[in-house]
Amino acid sequence: MKNEKLKVKVKGFFAYFKNKKKKINKLKLFLYAVLGLSIITFIYVTFLYFIVVDRFEGKKWQLPSKIYSDSLNLYPGIDINATSLIERLNRLNYYRTASEPRQGEYRLSGEMLDIYLHNFIYPNRPTTGLPLRLYLKNSVIERMENITTKEELFSVEIEPERITAIFEGGWQERNLVKLTGAPKYLTDAIVIIEDIRFYEHFGIDPRSVARAILANLKKAGVSQGGSTITQQLVKNFFLSHKRTFRRKINEAIMALIVEARYSKDEILEAYINEIYLGQNGSVGIFGVGEAARFYFSKEVSQLSLGESAMIAGLIRSPNGYSPYTNMNKARSRRNIVLSKMHEKGKITDDEYRAALSEPIEVRRYQIRENDAPYFVDYVRKQLQENYPESVLTGDGLQIFTTLDPHLQKIAEDSLKNGLLDLEKKYPKLKRKEADEAIQGGMLVIQPQTGYIRAMIGGRDYKVTQFNRITQAKRQPGSVFKPIVYLAALSPSSDGKPKFTPSSIIDDSEITINFDNQKWSPNNYDKKYYGPVTLRTALEKSLNVATVKIAQETGTDNIIKTAKALGIESPLLNIPSIALGTVELTPLEIGIAYSTIANNGIRPIPVSIKDVIDKDGNVIEKKQLEIEKSASPQAAFILTHLMKGVIDNGTGVGVRQLGFNRPAAGKTGTTSDFKDAWFVGYTPELLCLVWAGFDQQDVINLSGSQAALPIWTGFMKGALDKKEASDFLPPQGIIFKKVDRKSGLLANATCPDAVDEAFIEGTEPKEECSGEKGGIMKWFKGIFEK
Repeated sequence: MKNEKLKVKVKGFFAYFKNKKKKINKLKLFLYAVLGLSIITFIYVTFLYFIVVDRFEGKKWQLPSKIYSDSLNLYPGIDINATSLIERLNRLNYYRTASEPRQGEYRLSGEMLDIYLHNFIYPNRPTTGLPLRLYLKNSVIERMENITTKEELFSVEIEPERITAIFEGGWQERNLVKLTGAPKYLTDAIVIIEDIRFYEHFGIDPRSVARAILANLKKAGVSQGGSTITQQLVKNFFLSHKRTFRRKINEAIMALIVEARYSKDEILEAYINEIYLGQNGSVGIFGVGEAARFYFSKEVSQLSLGESAMIAGLIRSPNGYSPYTNMNKARSRRNIVLSKMHEKGKITDDEYRAALSEPIEVRRYQIRENDAPYFVDYVRKQLQENYPESVLTGDGLQIFTTLDPHLQKIAEDSLKNGLLDLEKKYPKLKRKEADEAIQGGMLVIQPQTGYIRAMIGGRDYKVTQFNRITQAKRQPGSVFKPIVYLAALSPSSDGKPKFTPSSIIDDSEITINFDNQKWSPNNYDKKYYGPVTLRTALEKSLNVATVKIAQETGTDNIIKTAKALGIESPLLNIPSIALGTVELTPLEIGIAYSTIANNGIRPIPVSIKDVIDKDGNVIEKKQLEIEKSASPQAAFILTHLMKGVIDNGTGVGVRQLGFNRPAAGKTGTTSDFKDAWFVGYTPELLCLVWAGFDQQDVINLSGSQAALPIWTGFMKGALDKKEASDFLPPQGIIFKKVDRKSGLLANATCPDAVDEAFIEGTEPKEECSGEKGGIMKWFKGIFEK
């Protein structure tokens, strides 16, 4: 019995320790679980902490780089209609008013134009807008002054237009502002309507959460949220908008982290720059700075109380409460915000009443998505050589270009209408498929600087993005001839040119043996003209005479001259190079002609003037690059000869179409009739036009038929109402009146005379003695050789 009792006690003892051991194991397990969970939580919270810190203390936003046109300089003597100043002001979001202009407004009253200029950050010089008055006479500026100080002004810069932005994904337009730069009543309105206990809670507001739960239970659905401003910021910064339990947990943890590490002011500043406040086409409007521009065309610091309340009211539903879609809803929402501000003592009775009666005057801020797509592609390609794509799409660079939006618009219209006219006039050019249609390109350059003022790389960018100005290699045909003539007119090693404008060339049949082949060039009309002056050969674009000039000048010299003018493509040393049988880009030809127009000084093509960072610091500035590439005298003589092309030669259609100011130019047609060109210039502007098919179809039109009318239409619009000027000769040029046929000095017996330019010392010394005398002089010269 005792043994049995002992056994029971022993069993009980072991059972006790066994149960105790089980309890200890469970406790250990629980403690391990808690420890493990704590470690995991710590690691996870630390992970979220570093995400928060990285975003808050690094780059908060992906800021698209913005590409701007060139600015517009106003000065006495300018015709405001010639520069389309009013249209430009409208595109720049200036608004016309009948009263005294405030910033961003203008008033046109009789012969006076008042403009209150915007603030603008130019490279290295942030500029505060001033009230400007222009005194006009027949739309020409006579005098300018600062309205406030009455100071006379001699030059005023109108800010550049934004052409487009470079971004990744959706275009988010955001104008960053400091909290101290926003009106106090704007931030008060936002806090009161979105998170009234913002300055009291620690990131999560239990009262708001409880209130939201009750409201949602009453309506049996999700009708109200309890998110604080901090939670909203966290959600927008780090999380998706999908409503899940996991997202809400992350949101709460990250909100606590943000509140623990950053001040309320830092949080609110990030919030007012982050919030989504509307949509302008494909462009998202983010932050109060951009909203102030979009809805009221103002800087945020200029917002009134009523305008501030309206923007604060948009946060809940930007498109639902937008004054552009529903003015009544926008007004009601604004009034609710004002009522709450008044109730909380943030505004006085008088301020409340005044703001309630304040009309909502929305002024849509235009954001043009891309007005020069081919030019922008060209600029972007250049930028990519120096900046990573991540910098271009996220660092908020501002790129100032050489584009003139006024000229760009005229160029687009001229090319589009010109090609349509060709299809109407020559139905065989019409194609069924858009990507097979006849194409064209236009390049506009300022010869003295190399500034690209306009660039149209094709008929329709939506159909094809191939830039025919910079990428297409086409035969230039006769537009290459001026390079031949420049080489011929340039002084040789002995200081004298091989040819002068009055040199006589025999335009007769020729056969050239080259590389075991025979080549016999023909003129465009299959005729020969016998003895002609160099001027006549160029004016009539005579192939045979040009080939003979090239043979005597030497193709080596022609290639050397072409390279000096800016031609970079490979050039074959063959006789037919004189007739443009090589393949070049239109940009190369444009630069070569700019060098001729600039009296032999070659400008490097410029599309980007300055690049600044988001804070206005200049990080790239393009200096003008020019170099002497040809004899100034020879280049001027060539320009003088090409004036004759327009006045009397293959380019006479320019005059017939009503363009009457001094201009020089050259038509171009390839021997296979696949390319049509016209390149021409005045002292201030050069324009190149090409027309043809991408698929190399024959157009059967000359440059004077296909390209010249487009060029003329552009130049008439571009230079309308601008004072005409003529080309100025450099030193060492002498003018003589010479007979057109013989090239000798003109007199009464040779009435068909022209004022000819010569390098001093190379002018003819003998007078002509009638037509027969001139011809006999040429024959005599031949036999004397």
